[in-house]
Amino acid sequence: MRTGLAVLLADAPRLKVLAGERVGVAVNHTAVDADCDHLVDLLPAKGVRLRRIFTPEHGLHATAQDMIHVDDEHHLVGTGGPAPEIVSLYGKTAASLRPRPEQLADLDVLLFDIQDIGSRYYTYQATLGYMMEVAATTGTRIVVLDRPNPIDGVTIEGNIVQPGFESFVSAYPLAVRHGMTMGELARFFRDECGIAANLEVIPCEGWDARARFDATGLPWVFPSPNMPMLETALIYPGMCLIEGTNLSEGRGTTRPFHLVGAPFIDAGRMTRLCRDGALDAGLEGVTFRAATFEPRFQKFAGQVCNGVEIVVTNPDALEAFLLGLVVLEAAMRVAPQHFKWRTETYEFVDNPIAIDLLCGSTEARVGLMSRIAPRTLMSSWMPQRLAWEQRRAGALIYPRG
Repeated sequence: MRTGLAVLLADAPRLKVLAGERVGVAVNHTAVDADCDHLVDLLPAKGVRLRRIFTPEHGLHATAQDMIHVDDEHHLVGTGGPAPEIVSLYGKTAASLRPRPEQLADLDVLLFDIQDIGSRYYTYQATLGYMMEVAATTGTRIVVLDRPNPIDGVTIEGNIVQPGFESFVSAYPLAVRHGMTMGELARFFRDECGIAANLEVIPCEGWDARARFDATGLPWVFPSPNMPMLETALIYPGMCLIEGTNLSEGRGTTRPFHLVGAPFIDAGRMTRLCRDGALDAGLEGVTFRAATFEPRFQKFAGQVCNGVEIVVTNPDALEAFLLGLVVLEAAMRVAPQHFKWRTETYEFVDNPIAIDLLCGSTEARVGLMSRIAPRTLMSSWMPQRLAWEQRRAGALIYPRG
Protein backbone atom coordinates (compact mmCIF):
# COMPACT_ATOMS: atom_id res chain seq x y z
CA MET A 1 0.00 0.00 0.00
CA ARG A 2 1.00 3.66 -0.37
CA THR A 3 0.42 6.54 2.01
CA GLY A 4 -0.80 9.92 0.85
CA LEU A 5 2.81 11.13 0.95
CA ALA A 6 3.92 8.35 -1.39
CA VAL A 7 1.04 9.13 -3.76
CA LEU A 8 2.02 12.81 -3.81
CA LEU A 9 5.70 12.07 -4.45
CA ALA A 10 4.76 10.00 -7.52
CA ASP A 11 2.54 12.74 -8.97
CA ALA A 12 4.86 14.92 -11.09
CA PRO A 13 2.18 17.37 -12.31
CA ARG A 14 0.99 18.06 -8.77
CA LEU A 15 4.56 18.51 -7.55
CA LYS A 16 5.17 21.00 -10.35
CA VAL A 17 2.21 23.06 -9.16
CA LEU A 18 3.44 22.91 -5.56
CA ALA A 19 6.89 24.08 -6.67
CA GLY A 20 5.30 27.36 -7.71
CA GLU A 21 3.30 27.86 -4.52
CA ARG A 22 4.00 29.12 -1.03
CA VAL A 23 4.01 25.85 0.91
CA GLY A 24 3.81 25.13 4.61
CA VAL A 25 3.72 21.72 6.27
CA ALA A 26 2.39 20.35 9.55
CA VAL A 27 4.56 17.36 10.43
CA ASN A 28 6.50 15.52 13.06
CA HIS A 29 8.98 12.68 12.74
CA THR A 30 6.28 10.28 11.44
CA ALA A 31 6.03 11.99 8.02
CA VAL A 32 8.20 9.40 6.30
CA ASP A 33 8.03 7.21 3.20
CA ALA A 34 8.48 3.43 3.09
CA ASP A 35 12.26 3.88 3.33
CA CYS A 36 11.88 6.14 6.41
CA ASP A 37 13.02 9.23 4.51
CA HIS A 38 11.29 12.36 5.79
CA LEU A 39 8.97 14.74 3.98
CA VAL A 40 11.14 17.76 4.79
CA ASP A 41 13.93 16.15 2.75
CA LEU A 42 11.79 14.50 0.09
CA LEU A 43 9.76 17.50 -1.05
CA PRO A 44 12.68 19.95 -1.49
CA ALA A 45 14.40 17.24 -3.53
CA LYS A 46 11.36 17.42 -5.83
CA GLY A 47 11.65 21.20 -6.16
CA VAL A 48 9.10 22.16 -3.50
CA ARG A 49 10.35 24.85 -1.15
CA LEU A 50 9.00 24.69 2.41
CA ARG A 51 8.41 28.14 3.88
CA ARG A 52 7.10 27.15 7.29
CA ILE A 53 6.92 23.97 9.38
CA PHE A 54 4.27 23.54 12.07
CA THR A 55 4.86 20.90 14.74
CA PRO A 56 2.34 19.28 17.12
CA GLU A 57 2.61 18.25 20.77
CA HIS A 58 5.99 16.60 21.54
CA GLY A 59 7.74 18.62 18.83
CA LEU A 60 9.22 17.83 15.43
CA HIS A 61 11.31 14.92 16.71
CA ALA A 62 8.94 13.83 19.53
CA THR A 63 11.53 14.52 22.20
CA ALA A 64 9.21 16.36 24.62
CA GLN A 65 7.05 14.44 27.07
CA ASP A 66 3.29 14.99 27.31
CA MET A 67 2.17 18.44 28.47
CA ILE A 68 5.73 19.80 28.15
CA HIS A 69 5.73 22.95 26.04
CA VAL A 70 7.89 23.17 22.94
CA ASP A 71 9.43 26.42 21.75
CA ASP A 72 9.55 27.64 18.17
CA GLU A 73 12.74 26.80 16.29
CA HIS A 74 14.59 28.71 13.60
CA HIS A 75 16.74 26.15 11.84
CA LEU A 76 16.51 22.68 10.39
CA VAL A 77 19.19 20.67 8.63
CA GLY A 78 18.34 18.92 5.38
CA THR A 79 15.54 20.94 3.77
CA GLY A 80 17.46 21.53 0.56
CA GLY A 81 17.24 25.32 0.67
CA PRO A 82 16.79 28.27 3.02
CA ALA A 83 15.85 27.00 6.45
CA PRO A 84 12.11 27.36 7.04
CA GLU A 85 10.64 28.79 10.21
CA ILE A 86 9.51 26.08 12.63
CA VAL A 87 6.37 26.95 14.61
CA SER A 88 5.40 24.93 17.67
CA LEU A 89 1.70 24.31 18.14
CA TYR A 90 2.21 23.22 21.73
CA GLY A 91 3.52 26.16 23.70
CA LYS A 92 2.87 27.52 27.18
CA THR A 93 -0.73 28.66 26.65
CA ALA A 94 -3.94 27.32 25.16
CA ALA A 95 -3.67 29.99 22.44
CA SER A 96 -0.47 28.32 21.21
CA LEU A 97 -2.44 25.24 20.13
CA ARG A 98 -3.60 27.15 17.05
CA PRO A 99 -1.44 28.93 14.50
CA ARG A 100 -1.82 32.69 14.39
CA PRO A 101 -3.77 33.78 11.27
CA GLU A 102 -0.75 35.59 9.86
CA GLN A 103 1.24 32.34 10.00
CA LEU A 104 -1.19 30.79 7.48
CA ALA A 105 -2.22 33.90 5.54
CA ASP A 106 1.06 34.07 3.58
CA LEU A 107 0.80 30.41 2.53
CA ASP A 108 -1.05 29.11 -0.52
CA VAL A 109 -1.21 25.57 0.81
CA LEU A 110 -0.55 23.65 3.99
CA LEU A 111 0.34 19.95 3.72
CA PHE A 112 -0.63 17.98 6.84
CA ASP A 113 1.13 14.64 7.40
CA ILE A 114 1.14 13.32 10.98
CA GLN A 115 0.46 9.72 12.02
CA ASP A 116 -2.59 9.37 14.28
CA ILE A 117 -3.30 6.31 16.43
CA GLY A 118 -7.09 6.12 16.27
CA SER A 119 -8.04 7.45 19.71
CA ARG A 120 -9.95 10.64 20.51
CA TYR A 121 -7.51 11.69 23.25
CA TYR A 122 -4.53 11.63 20.93
CA THR A 123 -3.98 15.32 20.28
CA TYR A 124 -2.70 15.27 16.70
CA GLN A 125 -6.24 15.14 15.31
CA ALA A 126 -7.18 18.16 17.45
CA THR A 127 -4.20 20.00 15.93
CA LEU A 128 -5.57 19.19 12.47
CA GLY A 129 -8.99 20.55 13.37
CA TYR A 130 -7.58 23.70 14.95
CA MET A 131 -5.43 24.38 11.87
CA MET A 132 -8.48 23.93 9.66
CA GLU A 133 -10.39 26.44 11.79
CA VAL A 134 -7.70 29.08 11.25
CA ALA A 135 -7.23 28.20 7.58
CA ALA A 136 -10.95 28.74 7.07
CA THR A 137 -10.37 32.42 7.94
CA THR A 138 -7.26 32.89 5.79
CA GLY A 139 -8.26 30.94 2.67
CA THR A 140 -5.19 28.70 2.92
CA ARG A 141 -5.75 25.36 1.23
CA ILE A 142 -5.32 22.35 3.52
CA VAL A 143 -4.10 19.12 1.92
CA VAL A 144 -4.06 16.07 4.21
CA LEU A 145 -1.61 13.36 3.17
CA ASP A 146 -3.48 10.42 4.61
CA ARG A 147 -2.11 7.49 6.61
CA PRO A 148 -3.76 4.32 7.94
CA ASN A 149 -5.55 4.18 11.25
CA PRO A 150 -3.07 1.80 12.92
CA ILE A 151 -5.61 0.05 15.17
CA ASP A 152 -8.03 -0.44 12.21
CA GLY A 153 -10.77 1.60 10.62
CA VAL A 154 -13.79 -0.48 11.56
CA THR A 155 -13.80 -0.87 15.35
CA ILE A 156 -15.62 1.88 17.27
CA GLU A 157 -15.77 2.14 21.06
CA GLY A 158 -16.94 4.44 23.80
CA ASN A 159 -19.12 7.50 24.11
CA ILE A 160 -19.27 10.82 22.24
CA VAL A 161 -17.94 14.12 23.60
CA GLN A 162 -20.79 16.16 25.10
CA PRO A 163 -21.09 19.96 24.87
CA GLY A 164 -19.10 21.72 27.58
CA PHE A 165 -16.43 19.03 27.78
CA GLU A 166 -14.41 19.97 24.72
CA SER A 167 -10.64 20.25 25.25
CA PHE A 168 -7.39 19.41 23.49
CA VAL A 169 -8.00 15.71 24.35
CA SER A 170 -11.66 15.81 23.24
CA ALA A 171 -11.81 18.69 20.80
CA TYR A 172 -14.62 17.45 18.56
CA PRO A 173 -17.65 15.13 18.89
CA LEU A 174 -15.94 11.82 18.25
CA ALA A 175 -16.16 8.34 19.72
CA VAL A 176 -13.21 7.35 21.92
CA ARG A 177 -12.04 4.82 19.35
CA HIS A 178 -13.28 6.47 16.18
CA GLY A 179 -12.13 4.10 13.43
CA MET A 180 -11.17 6.94 11.07
CA THR A 181 -8.02 8.17 9.36
CA MET A 182 -6.74 11.74 9.53
CA GLY A 183 -8.16 12.40 6.09
CA GLU A 184 -11.57 11.12 7.11
CA LEU A 185 -11.43 13.12 10.33
CA ALA A 186 -10.67 16.26 8.31
CA ARG A 187 -13.74 15.61 6.16
CA PHE A 188 -15.82 15.08 9.31
CA PHE A 189 -14.57 18.35 10.80
CA ARG A 190 -15.52 20.17 7.59
CA ASP A 191 -18.87 18.52 6.93
CA GLU A 192 -20.18 17.80 10.45
CA CYS A 193 -18.41 20.36 12.64
CA GLY A 194 -18.88 23.32 10.33
CA ILE A 195 -15.20 24.12 9.72
CA ALA A 196 -15.38 25.75 6.29
CA ALA A 197 -11.79 25.12 5.26
CA ASN A 198 -10.66 24.64 1.67
CA LEU A 199 -9.81 20.96 2.11
CA GLU A 200 -8.31 18.24 -0.06
CA VAL A 201 -7.36 14.74 1.05
CA ILE A 202 -4.80 12.63 -0.80
CA PRO A 203 -5.91 9.14 0.23
CA CYS A 204 -3.79 6.09 0.87
CA GLU A 205 -3.79 3.51 -1.90
CA GLY A 206 -4.36 -0.13 -1.10
CA TRP A 207 -5.30 0.27 2.58
CA ASP A 208 -7.64 -2.37 3.98
CA ALA A 209 -9.62 -0.56 6.68
CA ARG A 210 -10.13 -3.84 8.54
CA ALA A 211 -6.38 -4.31 9.06
CA ARG A 212 -4.08 -3.06 11.77
CA PHE A 213 -0.81 -1.34 11.00
CA ASP A 214 1.31 -4.49 11.13
CA ALA A 215 -0.50 -5.74 8.00
CA THR A 216 0.39 -2.67 5.89
CA GLY A 217 4.06 -3.45 5.31
CA LEU A 218 4.93 0.11 6.36
CA PRO A 219 7.57 0.90 8.97
CA TRP A 220 6.23 1.68 12.46
CA VAL A 221 7.61 5.01 13.61
CA PHE A 222 6.66 5.57 17.25
CA PRO A 223 4.19 8.49 17.01
CA SER A 224 5.01 9.99 20.43
CA PRO A 225 7.47 9.29 23.27
CA ASN A 226 5.13 6.94 25.14
CA MET A 227 3.71 5.12 22.13
CA PRO A 228 6.58 2.71 21.40
CA MET A 229 4.63 -0.19 19.91
CA LEU A 230 1.48 -0.90 17.95
CA GLU A 231 0.19 -2.87 20.95
CA THR A 232 0.48 0.29 23.06
CA ALA A 233 -1.75 2.09 20.58
CA LEU A 234 -4.23 -0.78 20.76
CA ILE A 235 -4.77 -0.46 24.53
CA TYR A 236 -4.46 3.34 24.65
CA PRO A 237 -8.21 4.09 24.10
CA GLY A 238 -8.80 2.57 27.54
CA MET A 239 -5.56 2.84 29.42
CA CYS A 240 -5.16 6.58 28.80
CA LEU A 241 -7.97 7.00 31.36
CA ILE A 242 -5.40 6.32 34.09
CA GLU A 243 -4.03 9.80 33.35
CA GLY A 244 -7.18 11.09 35.05
CA THR A 245 -6.19 9.50 38.37
CA ASN A 246 -3.35 9.67 40.89
CA LEU A 247 -2.00 6.31 39.69
CA SER A 248 1.01 5.99 37.39
CA GLU A 249 0.11 4.96 33.85
CA GLY A 250 3.63 3.63 33.39
CA ARG A 251 5.19 6.79 31.94
CA GLY A 252 8.87 6.74 32.77
CA THR A 253 9.07 2.98 32.18
CA THR A 254 9.60 0.87 29.07
CA ARG A 255 5.92 -0.23 29.25
CA PRO A 256 3.82 2.96 29.27
CA PHE A 257 0.06 2.31 29.51
CA HIS A 258 0.75 -1.40 30.01
CA LEU A 259 1.88 -0.78 33.60
CA VAL A 260 -0.50 0.76 36.15
CA GLY A 261 0.15 1.26 39.83
CA ALA A 262 1.25 3.33 42.80
CA PRO A 263 3.23 2.83 46.02
CA PHE A 264 -0.02 2.38 47.96
CA ILE A 265 -1.39 -0.45 45.76
CA ASP A 266 -1.45 -4.13 46.76
CA ALA A 267 -0.38 -5.74 43.47
CA GLY A 268 -1.88 -9.13 44.20
CA ARG A 269 -5.26 -7.75 45.20
CA MET A 270 -5.43 -5.38 42.25
CA THR A 271 -4.60 -8.22 39.89
CA ARG A 272 -7.42 -10.30 41.33
CA LEU A 273 -9.84 -7.37 41.08
CA CYS A 274 -8.88 -6.75 37.44
CA ARG A 275 -9.31 -10.41 36.55
CA ASP A 276 -12.65 -10.64 38.35
CA GLY A 277 -13.77 -7.37 36.75
CA ALA A 278 -12.82 -8.61 33.30
CA LEU A 279 -14.78 -11.81 33.87
CA ASP A 280 -17.86 -9.91 35.05
CA ALA A 281 -17.65 -7.51 32.09
CA GLY A 282 -17.07 -10.21 29.49
CA LEU A 283 -13.76 -8.55 28.63
CA GLU A 284 -11.65 -10.82 26.41
CA GLY A 285 -8.26 -10.66 24.74
CA VAL A 286 -6.27 -9.56 27.77
CA THR A 287 -4.91 -10.83 31.06
CA PHE A 288 -3.26 -9.15 34.04
CA ARG A 289 0.12 -9.77 35.70
CA ALA A 290 0.92 -8.55 39.20
CA ALA A 291 3.73 -6.06 38.64
CA THR A 292 6.27 -3.92 40.47
CA PHE A 293 7.96 -1.05 38.63
CA GLU A 294 9.81 2.22 39.21
CA PRO A 295 8.97 5.19 36.94
CA ARG A 296 11.98 7.33 36.12
CA PHE A 297 9.90 10.50 35.60
CA GLN A 298 6.40 11.93 36.10
CA LYS A 299 4.11 10.31 38.70
CA PHE A 300 6.05 8.61 41.52
CA ALA A 301 9.39 9.18 39.81
CA GLY A 302 12.07 7.14 41.59
CA GLN A 303 9.52 5.35 43.79
CA VAL A 304 8.62 1.68 43.69
CA CYS A 305 5.05 1.18 42.46
CA ASN A 306 2.92 -1.92 42.71
CA GLY A 307 0.03 -2.76 40.44
CA VAL A 308 -0.64 -4.67 37.24
CA GLU A 309 0.74 -5.12 33.78
CA ILE A 310 -1.75 -5.35 30.92
CA VAL A 311 -0.90 -8.34 28.72
CA VAL A 312 -2.74 -8.54 25.39
CA THR A 313 -3.52 -12.12 24.42
CA ASN A 314 -5.91 -11.60 21.49
CA PRO A 315 -5.95 -8.15 19.78
CA ASP A 316 -9.00 -9.10 17.71
CA ALA A 317 -11.13 -9.72 20.81
CA LEU A 318 -9.98 -6.81 22.94
CA GLU A 319 -12.36 -3.94 23.77
CA ALA A 320 -9.85 -1.31 24.83
CA PHE A 321 -12.22 1.26 26.35
CA LEU A 322 -13.93 -1.43 28.39
CA LEU A 323 -10.46 -2.49 29.57
CA GLY A 324 -9.86 1.03 30.86
CA LEU A 325 -13.14 1.06 32.78
CA VAL A 326 -12.37 -2.34 34.33
CA VAL A 327 -8.93 -1.18 35.49
CA LEU A 328 -10.38 2.08 36.86
CA GLU A 329 -13.00 0.14 38.81
CA ALA A 330 -10.31 -2.12 40.28
CA ALA A 331 -8.12 0.87 41.21
CA MET A 332 -11.01 2.55 43.03
CA ARG A 333 -11.69 -0.59 45.05
CA VAL A 334 -8.15 -1.74 45.84
CA ALA A 335 -7.17 1.36 47.82
CA PRO A 336 -10.25 3.55 48.34
CA GLN A 337 -8.54 5.61 51.03
CA HIS A 338 -5.71 6.59 48.68
CA PHE A 339 -7.28 6.59 45.20
CA LYS A 340 -8.05 10.07 43.87
CA TRP A 341 -9.15 11.66 40.63
CA ARG A 342 -6.54 13.99 39.18
CA THR A 343 -7.51 17.61 39.88
CA GLU A 344 -4.43 19.49 38.62
CA THR A 345 -4.64 21.54 35.45
CA TYR A 346 -4.85 19.17 32.51
CA GLU A 347 -4.15 20.27 28.93
CA PHE A 348 -4.65 23.95 29.89
CA VAL A 349 -8.02 23.26 31.59
CA ASP A 350 -8.79 23.48 35.32
CA ASN A 351 -12.45 22.51 35.20
CA PRO A 352 -13.82 19.97 34.22
CA ILE A 353 -11.25 17.66 35.78
CA ALA A 354 -9.03 15.41 33.69
CA ILE A 355 -11.11 12.22 33.78
CA ASP A 356 -14.20 14.11 32.60
CA LEU A 357 -12.24 15.81 29.81
CA LEU A 358 -10.93 12.43 28.66
CA CYS A 359 -14.38 10.83 28.82
CA GLY A 360 -16.12 13.84 27.30
CA SER A 361 -18.72 13.93 30.10
CA THR A 362 -19.17 13.06 33.78
CA GLU A 363 -20.94 9.79 32.96
CA ALA A 364 -18.01 7.39 33.31
CA ARG A 365 -16.71 8.88 36.55
CA VAL A 366 -20.13 9.22 38.20
CA GLY A 367 -21.17 5.80 36.94
CA LEU A 368 -18.12 4.03 38.36
CA MET A 369 -18.44 5.88 41.66
CA SER A 370 -22.08 4.77 41.79
CA ARG A 371 -20.97 1.16 41.26
CA ILE A 372 -22.53 0.91 37.81
CA ALA A 373 -20.83 -2.01 36.07
CA PRO A 374 -18.42 -1.17 33.20
CA ARG A 375 -20.37 -3.26 30.69
CA THR A 376 -23.58 -1.50 31.68
CA LEU A 377 -21.91 1.86 31.11
CA MET A 378 -20.75 0.74 27.68
CA SER A 379 -24.28 -0.37 26.77
CA SER A 380 -25.77 2.94 27.93
CA TRP A 381 -23.70 4.80 25.32
CA MET A 382 -24.80 2.67 22.39
CA PRO A 383 -27.63 4.99 21.20
CA GLN A 384 -25.35 8.06 21.01
CA ARG A 385 -22.65 6.03 19.32
CA LEU A 386 -25.00 4.64 16.69
CA ALA A 387 -26.26 8.14 15.95
CA TRP A 388 -22.67 9.33 15.63
CA GLU A 389 -21.82 6.51 13.23
CA GLN A 390 -24.53 7.78 10.91
CA ARG A 391 -23.04 11.29 11.09
CA ARG A 392 -19.56 10.09 10.23
CA ALA A 393 -20.65 7.92 7.27
CA GLY A 394 -20.37 10.70 4.71
CA ALA A 395 -16.80 11.48 5.76
CA LEU A 396 -15.48 7.97 5.11
CA ILE A 397 -13.10 7.40 2.20
CA TYR A 398 -12.19 3.73 2.40
CA PRO A 399 -14.58 0.75 2.04
CA ARG A 400 -15.52 -1.01 5.27
CA GLY A 401 -16.26 -4.48 3.89
